[in-house]
Amino acid sequence: MAKSKSQDKPKKGLPALEKSPSHLLHRALQLALDIYADEQGEGGVTQRQYAVLAAVEAYEGLTQTDLVRITGIDRSTLADMVARMIVKGMLERQRSAADARANAVSLTETGRLALAEAKPKMAAADARLLRLLSSAKREALTTGLRDLIRAGDDAAAAPVPIAAAKQPKADKADKPKKAKADKPKKKKLKKAA
Repeated sequence: MAKSKSQDKPKKGLPALEKSPSHLLHRALQLALDIYADEQGEGGVTQRQYAVLAAVEAYEGLTQTDLVRITGIDRSTLADMVARMIVKGMLERQRSAADARANAVSLTETGRLALAEAKPKMAAADARLLRLLSSAKREALTTGLRDLIRAGDDAAAAPVPIAAAKQPKADKADKPKKAKADKPKKKKLKKAA
């Protein structure tokens, strides 16, 4: 007789994973992305596209470097996303007036419409996600996540103290050789033939 799916599932999570903040954040992200995709529907903007559109709307003329910092999307992924969003007509890019080496990004009319359509769906996804928690835990969750992100940003921006900086490893030739303790040498006995 085949087991049902509910019989295959463990009743409790793995203790090591249940205590791992990085694993729990990963699982929470999966849940949030599933809810977001469900609310946006087929063909809606992705959660990352939404983050880029919302950031560009809030700070028109951001450089791609600014977008990396604000959205947390890595540089190469963001560059690919921006390129695809330009092809889709959601964004346009021009040289920054402040830094000729940087590209400033702005919304097109298509991008504004896509964002306007996605905003209520994002709000619905957030509400659905937070409804999974008691009202007392909702604010604590968002505050805790903001604090964690801020602390991570601060740690990444902090200069490394000289004493804590990793010293280069010395070459083997530079290392002093340890004195060998005098050990009695074993004599090899020759076997008589």
